[in-house]
Amino acid sequence: MSTDIEVRRSRRRRRTVSAYREGGRTIVLIPARFTKAEERQWVATMVERLERGDRRRRPSDAQLRSRAAELSGRYLGGLAKPTSIRWVSNQQSRWGSCTPSDGTIRISSRVKGMPGYVLDYVVLHELAHLLAPGHGPEFWALLSGYPRLERARGYLEGVAAAAGLELSDGDSPAEPLVDELDDVDEPDGAPGQAALEFGPTED
Repeated sequence: MSTDIEVRRSRRRRRTVSAYREGGRTIVLIPARFTKAEERQWVATMVERLERGDRRRRPSDAQLRSRAAELSGRYLGGLAKPTSIRWVSNQQSRWGSCTPSDGTIRISSRVKGMPGYVLDYVVLHELAHLLAPGHGPEFWALLSGYPRLERARGYLEGVAAAAGLELSDGDSPAEPLVDELDDVDEPDGAPGQAALEFGPTED
């Protein structure tokens, strides 16, 4: 258990306990009437719940591979089979990228901590590029079965907007929409890649 924990007691709080991260600390909010024993019990419970959530939202490379296989099976008939999929920290202008020629996929570490349905969309997006490298009707048809498609794209658009980035969609480059997709990767990649970007692009 992390030792950087702050417990805040509130007289207005009667029956509920909550916890959240703030910077590098864990804040646990409890009713003022709790005994020290109840405080210890609830702090341990809430920290474990936060850690479970962290593990779910921040899977390892191995868990990412498992998640990709599950998504491929559920939405792409199991046809998308990456040779590798891993987290990378050097993608500063995209959520993910894919090299169809060798079947490799990279997911930006910036996606870690986002809701699970958003991570699933980013992974599924790159998996679809293994089957359809471009962004034509065939590509978007592959993604059409994902029920939270528009919600996930909207979430990413909101994150990008908050960061002051202009994005455009692969279908309509002139319209600021959700994400920018390109057929080449930049410093961390090689020709023939497809990428889900969140930064401004150059012609």
